[in-house]
Amino acid sequence: MPRAFERAVVLPLPETAGESGQVLEGLYVPVPDPHEAALIAPPHPLMGGSMESPVLTDIAWACEQVSAASLRFNWRGVGASQGRSSGEPADADADFAAGLDFLAETVPGPRVACGYSFGAAAALRAGLSKPGIERLVLVAPPTSLLPEQALAEFRGKVFVAAGEEDEWVDLARLSEQLASAPAAHLEVFEDCDHFFMNALGRLGRIVADWW
Repeated sequence: MPRAFERAVVLPLPETAGESGQVLEGLYVPVPDPHEAALIAPPHPLMGGSMESPVLTDIAWACEQVSAASLRFNWRGVGASQGRSSGEPADADADFAAGLDFLAETVPGPRVACGYSFGAAAALRAGLSKPGIERLVLVAPPTSLLPEQALAEFRGKVFVAAGEEDEWVDLARLSEQLASAPAAHLEVFEDCDHFFMNALGRLGRIVADWW
């Protein structure tokens, strides 16, 4: 449920053949004198992923604690977001870019690309292709969706959280990839799976402490 200080916003999508004027829904959390702004992407749109995920709320809370504004959104076709859900990386990248455009018009300063599960892969791609992104916060990134050298290629700071019992995350492979990243931190949560239900609250505090 949105909190009193959250503001519902709409994010225009770029026009494509046969489709124009479509928008995504988002929740923007302002803070006084923000020094950064974070975009938080949800899990896979065809698997129930939405901006109402408690994990996204935890990340938004962490942002607030460190005076960073935040924006989370629904992928196209989810909730009140228009368009057709596909789960295709190209669609996810366009949706993520729409959120970055909103933040560019709203908050000065550097960007933080955040995501949970499928959204973490989108955040990583944005970090490698979009200017102004200086941090990544990736929660439960499915290793099958991460290009082999992508984490090493990002030059900013990286926080990665993964559950010890997450069947979608190969911790050994993830650790190898992060070993080559310039400034990366991996937080492994014991007795935790892909959904982080027994780590809520603690996740937000750890993200804020890392920040």
